[in-house]
Amino acid sequence: MRDRVLDAVERMLVAGGADAIRLDAVAAEAGVSKGGLLHHFRSKQALLEGVLDRLVRRFEDELPGPGAPPGAFARAWLDATIPGTDVPAGAHADQVATALLAGLSGGPEVLAAFRRAYRSWQDRLADDGIDPATATLVRLAVDGWWMARLLDLAPPRDDLHREVRARLAAMVEDA
Repeated sequence: MRDRVLDAVERMLVAGGADAIRLDAVAAEAGVSKGGLLHHFRSKQALLEGVLDRLVRRFEDELPGPGAPPGAFARAWLDATIPGTDVPAGAHADQVATALLAGLSGGPEVLAAFRRAYRSWQDRLADDGIDPATATLVRLAVDGWWMARLLDLAPPRDDLHREVRARLAAMVEDA
């Protein structure tokens, strides 16, 4: 039931943002009673914390562990965040945008958890075995890219999407 509720919250975040997250609406979307929902999640903040935690864990699963070759973490960051081909902004598969929505709208505790994850990821990028400035530049470019997708701020489309992504990948390979 927990995953069904979190799936519903993710769909609602993508479709309507944080304002759409109300306990009664989440229960209805997930097909559970409000009492069942409250058993697992006592508040909107707890729902957003749950979404963020699950998405961070999924993202972590896509990233290499210790002992990976130089540049593997920066390349995985790009691969896990920016698809090889352009997909519509707001697509459910765009989990990074969902995590950002949860992180920004869940209050100071949720944002603090998101910041801790980012500090850890930045440390791993800096220790990725390639030039730390290049690895950080790739992270910042990717983060700006998905922010542009999230807010529909003229993100690269089609051929430009593929070309920009290829250049970021080449930066990692050349570093």
